[in-house]
Amino acid sequence: MTTKSIMKSLSFLLLLLIFLTDTTKAQLFKSNTELGFKGGVSYYTGDLNSNHFNSSNPAASFIVRRNIDRRFAVKGEVAIMSIGADDRNSDDPVRLDRGLHFRSQIQELSSQIEFNFLPFETGSVLYNWTPFIYSGISLFNFNPQAENSNGQWVDLQPLGTEGQGTTAYPDRKKYARTQISIPLGGGIKYTLNDRLNIMVSFSGRKAFTDYLDDVSTTYPGIPTEFGASNIEMSDPTYSHAKDEQRGNDLEDDWYFYSGISITFKLNNNSSSCDYE
Repeated sequence: MTTKSIMKSLSFLLLLLIFLTDTTKAQLFKSNTELGFKGGVSYYTGDLNSNHFNSSNPAASFIVRRNIDRRFAVKGEVAIMSIGADDRNSDDPVRLDRGLHFRSQIQELSSQIEFNFLPFETGSVLYNWTPFIYSGISLFNFNPQAENSNGQWVDLQPLGTEGQGTTAYPDRKKYARTQISIPLGGGIKYTLNDRLNIMVSFSGRKAFTDYLDDVSTTYPGIPTEFGASNIEMSDPTYSHAKDEQRGNDLEDDWYFYSGISITFKLNNNSSSCDYE
């Protein structure tokens, strides 16, 4: 047998092996879709908070997951989270002197790819749990607010608390309240029965803005465009000079989401054979 014949035979055997492997996979696993809900807590880290799980608030989301095979899944998630922090609750004299605080609700739409470290299949006895990791991209909206001396919560972005939009600081533009972030997370998933899965997960969202808390650079003093509300929200203790440090603009903010999710596997209309 010539070398050319041998190569043809090996190529045929390789193609046959790939075909049989793919066919076996299709028989053993069929892609499926899950719907579910997640509940937990959210918080942020930035200029007003550096401690994880400090100032945590309730968070919830709706999940759609497509399991491609036992290792990979793609997920869409719509989430509502709340973040906040308050210098006045700190023991740090520098933060107490600054006296800033904020709250913000985050509405997020994200697309993620999950990877299971172990094979996983809903309802399977053999593949009933796994650690997993995920990442993707998120589009989110936020709106930092602070409480004024009259007890009213006011939106901070329109006020330009660091001189954004004033003639004194023409290079400082008002930040966009709709931004992109990168979710990075992981957890453990476990199948409860033929339809239900439970998952515990923790994730951080890398934001590409330093203004989740409306704090980033320096005090603007009192630009001519400032009114009483701008001044109060910029420097509530009325004790800082123009260009004195207000925040750290060298690091962007993060927000985090930790919780438990329950998902329900929908009926599968695939023509593949079930694995039982």
